[in-house]
Amino acid sequence: MDMDSPINLRAVFEVIDSAEVITFRFVTTPHRLLFDTCHNETEGPLLRLVPRAASPEERLKTIKQTRPLFRLPEKISSVWCAKHVHSLADFGAWDHILPRIGASGVSQIADRTADAFREMEFIERVETYNAITGAGYHDLWVRAC
Repeated sequence: MDMDSPINLRAVFEVIDSAEVITFRFVTTPHRLLFDTCHNETEGPLLRLVPRAASPEERLKTIKQTRPLFRLPEKISSVWCAKHVHSLADFGAWDHILPRIGASGVSQIADRTADAFREMEFIERVETYNAITGAGYHDLWVRAC
């Protein structure tokens, strides 16, 4: 979604505006942002960070465990965010997510949405720090002394 990556923003917005379940993948963090638009009178849409899934089947299992009141989606759309979490807001994707969440009419959903965004930014900062300090990473090349 960053401008130096050839992403069709119109197509991304169409997916956000119409898909039932979307995962947003980021280069800077192993987590995914899961956006499940299903809702009823008591439970609003879900916007939550989830671990990377090894397969579509694993993702469906996560959704079923997290949202047992709702049927499994027929498909899961995926949006690749080329660089940073803030690109969701910078290029207007967040402005397409918020109305879909707000349309559910479930109270306090806006607070949870803001919390999810802050959590994504925090995890990205931690992951960047770890990459710089080498925590959890290994060298590809080692210089001989």
